[in-house]
Amino acid sequence: MTSTAKVLFTGKTRTTSGRDGAAKSADGFLDVKLAQPHPAAENLFAAAWSACYLGAIELAAGQRKVKLPATPAVDTEIELHHAGGTTFFLKARLAVSIPGLDRDVVRALAEAAHGICPYSKAVHGNIDITTDVI
Repeated sequence: MTSTAKVLFTGKTRTTSGRDGAAKSADGFLDVKLAQPHPAAENLFAAAWSACYLGAIELAAGQRKVKLPATPAVDTEIELHHAGGTTFFLKARLAVSIPGLDRDVVRALAEAAHGICPYSKAVHGNIDITTDVI
């Protein structure tokens, strides 16, 4: 990344563990109880990634001059796997839906979004990702 990159937003949270565990953002937008670290972590990651990914789909559509006939939706699943000992890993499934748009166009937008979305870029090559068009 270049030193001229402009910071658009900084998310800042404080997370505590234990029976009264919680995650709270500095701006007060997020305030969630986390009595168990899982499945909260996977659910929060799925929500954050899919929100970013939806924005990337909309940006990809605009770049390609594709008018979205409906609001895009993404169903995201994050799986936590245990391979024994201290070996844990994630797998992800994203199912993209844009009713009224040709499946091939939706697939092209979904693929382009992975190249735009910072979450997709961050996990690229690190976790197994399946992206489906529904």
